[in-house]
Amino acid sequence: MKGLIYHGPKDIRYDTAPEPQPENTRSAIIKVSACGICGSDLHIYEGHGFSDTPGYCVGHEAVGEVVEAGSGVTRFKSGDKVMISAAVGCGQCRTCLAGKVAECELRQGRCFGLNPGLQGVQAEYTMVPNADITLAHIPEGVSEDQALLLTDNLPTAWFGLRGADIQPGDTVAVVGCGPIGLMAVEGAFLFGAAKAYAIDLVPERRAQAESLGAIALDASEAKALIEEQTKGRMCDSVVECVGADAAIQLSLQLAKNAGTVSCIGVNQTMDFKFPMALAFMKGLTFRTGTCSVPEHWPDLIPLIQAGKLNPQKTITHHMALSDGAEAYRRFHAREDGVMKVVLRPDG
Repeated sequence: MKGLIYHGPKDIRYDTAPEPQPENTRSAIIKVSACGICGSDLHIYEGHGFSDTPGYCVGHEAVGEVVEAGSGVTRFKSGDKVMISAAVGCGQCRTCLAGKVAECELRQGRCFGLNPGLQGVQAEYTMVPNADITLAHIPEGVSEDQALLLTDNLPTAWFGLRGADIQPGDTVAVVGCGPIGLMAVEGAFLFGAAKAYAIDLVPERRAQAESLGAIALDASEAKALIEEQTKGRMCDSVVECVGADAAIQLSLQLAKNAGTVSCIGVNQTMDFKFPMALAFMKGLTFRTGTCSVPEHWPDLIPLIQAGKLNPQKTITHHMALSDGAEAYRRFHAREDGVMKVVLRPDG
């Protein structure tokens, strides 16, 4: 079997991958039809990942077809077209059964492709634990590309929006306009935002945010312009989608007094100096955490089916899985207008 294997910093190769083996009777084996590269995968690519052990398959976004289901799997059978939640729980406790796998009571929360413990999905086949909770049928009226974005990116954006306390008529800022940030911009208006600022360093990403109805600003000018345009009031809610120290600092500055900052960007700085004095003086609410993907499917699927959310607009490149090394290089370098890359094992 072939897949994308982490060999070291900036060295992800199309290589022989471990054959998927069921963990137990509640597991399923999936033939992958499409998988995506997430912005958080770049942490691994850059050598700042979650494991120092090379030789494991990466990736946590995939859709495909069930080829084998264990005797303990009741909701899926061979031939079913499915999407795979990037987040995995025990599948048996109350919170996991409610889709809140990040709150697993047995503390068995995992994510595909972060280490050898749960191999990634950027491969021809993958093993899915606790399949009845981790999988969902691809619904009618949802394309394969849309389903792929339901495995992580769109639910993460929705999780960030829900954590931002957005009320009808609010002014919202989204910091970082990668795929998740752009989905957050589109979703902010569904939450009732009257105005959305979109902040990013890349002109092409700002242009895409503007096409969604946002006021797009470069990070260097955002604070001053928002202060001017809101007459000093600033933003009711801020959704931070980068995770970099500077982006978090900016997000806290953009929030109004008693505003909310929802931070969903992955930050790996162990010694980050949180500006507690600023947060205290402004009376801010600050939320962060990881997304329980299945929890948000009931909200998001009808919105996609109704054409209210269009996450597929962030996809800029379809490439073969065998070209995965080049796909990672381009994505990291932000070449060729790359935004979201979808890889297919069959090319």
